[in-house]
Amino acid sequence: MFDLLYAPWRSEYVTGERIDGCVFCYARDHKDEDEKLGILYRARYSFAIMNKYPYSPGHFMVIPYEHIDNLENLPLETWHEMSTLTKKGVKLLKDVLRAEGVNIGMNLGAAAGAGIAEHIHMHLVPRWQRDTNFITTIGQTRVYSTDFFKIYKKLKERADEYFGESV
Repeated sequence: MFDLLYAPWRSEYVTGERIDGCVFCYARDHKDEDEKLGILYRARYSFAIMNKYPYSPGHFMVIPYEHIDNLENLPLETWHEMSTLTKKGVKLLKDVLRAEGVNIGMNLGAAAGAGIAEHIHMHLVPRWQRDTNFITTIGQTRVYSTDFFKIYKKLKERADEYFGESV
């Protein structure tokens, strides 16, 4: 017998509109869809975007505009900007969402666990004491406790204050 956990908010993942090609390049090129795509901020060489399938509420990524699959060839000015946005993003998550900690990371290449290996990106995952439970380990299921767009709007309202004026 199976135990069922209904998660209707995940239906978009299964039935949602698929983007042909690189989803990050699509987000880069469609400024008119920033809210739909969850864009928090656009800088000169990179942008911040909410993770549509997050590990925890508020999980977002910093992504270079350049479609590149390796860090070692990323232009230095892009890396510096991404690092600055990451630092400011940590403060945004701590101040606005009251995150008690933040995991930062990059999975470089499919062998390292990158879900989208062809376009590098930095993850910022807010964390709180005791924010995981047995269901992640035993049931291999994540429970997302709040509405994606409520979190997006909360972060978006304050993004320019933390990152600076968008370009």
